[in-house]
Amino acid sequence: MSAAFDIHQAIDPAALGKVAVLMGGSSAEREVSLMSGTGVLAALRSQGVDAHAFDPAERPLQALRDEGFARVFIALHGRGGEDGSLQGALELLGLPYTGSGVMASSIAMDKTMTKRVWLAEGLPTPRWVLLQPGQISRETVVAVPDTLGLPLIVKPPREGSSIGISKVEGYSQMQEAVKLAAQYDPDVLCEEFVRGIELTCPVLGSGEHARALPVVRIAAPDGNYDYEHKYFSDDTGYHCPSGLPPEEEAEVQRLTLAAYRALGCRGWGRADLMLRTDPNNNDRKVFLLEMNTSPGMTGHSLVPMSARQAGIGYERLCLLLLAQATLDNARD
Repeated sequence: MSAAFDIHQAIDPAALGKVAVLMGGSSAEREVSLMSGTGVLAALRSQGVDAHAFDPAERPLQALRDEGFARVFIALHGRGGEDGSLQGALELLGLPYTGSGVMASSIAMDKTMTKRVWLAEGLPTPRWVLLQPGQISRETVVAVPDTLGLPLIVKPPREGSSIGISKVEGYSQMQEAVKLAAQYDPDVLCEEFVRGIELTCPVLGSGEHARALPVVRIAAPDGNYDYEHKYFSDDTGYHCPSGLPPEEEAEVQRLTLAAYRALGCRGWGRADLMLRTDPNNNDRKVFLLEMNTSPGMTGHSLVPMSARQAGIGYERLCLLLLAQATLDNARD
């Protein structure tokens, strides 16, 4: 979109036409997607939108065109929904959709490619070692801590929601951590552990007019922000306002916007970051971890929490995102 993002813009729900809320899918994040999609569907209907649930795992995408859908709200997470493949299919069908386009979705889904883009743009991200098929010998795996230090993080580079992630404290845990990650992805990403404060920052809009929302500070039990603590536990603390000094909040937002634009994201997204507070590196440096191009919209999700702090309720947020639905080749 070329105009500045306006949270108060007038939106006629009837003008949006028949809307499909894509949820479920066949990725490892199906359960979370169903929760997100159910919330979005109810929110859009409450705003007068002619919205319908659509599960690509149960119905062919061609049905979207056959049944007269005018646009799509993507509430899918993970592969087949967030990785550019679905976006490409919707481009071919000519159906405007929420969120980033084909290229940005594809790059952001791959944490290794994301890091390469960010480093090329001079943006800070933790050091890493990528283990590809054929490189996962015992000798190679146990040598990784010599490069990255301990502790370190091992994860599949193309999954989300903390699926397949391990924090490795010692050499003896490396083999098991790599084995777990390899169950979800043939490549395994080993990443330097940044000790500090976990943060997330959403973005709304596109290009130069994108705006960063308030930063959320995450306080998980024992620093373990895993799948259970993300979506089902009430033990995790979320702080928005973040409580960071204003200059640090502004720096997190600046880096988030730079990271979002570097990947070519549009519509909305959410960066996950770490603020280093390690006494051995007392610099309070911010590191970018990943960019989510189809963030969660569940009761525990962070984009709605941040949006509320910015004065945007959940229902209004869903409507704003839907109104931005577009295509890669759309003409203003």
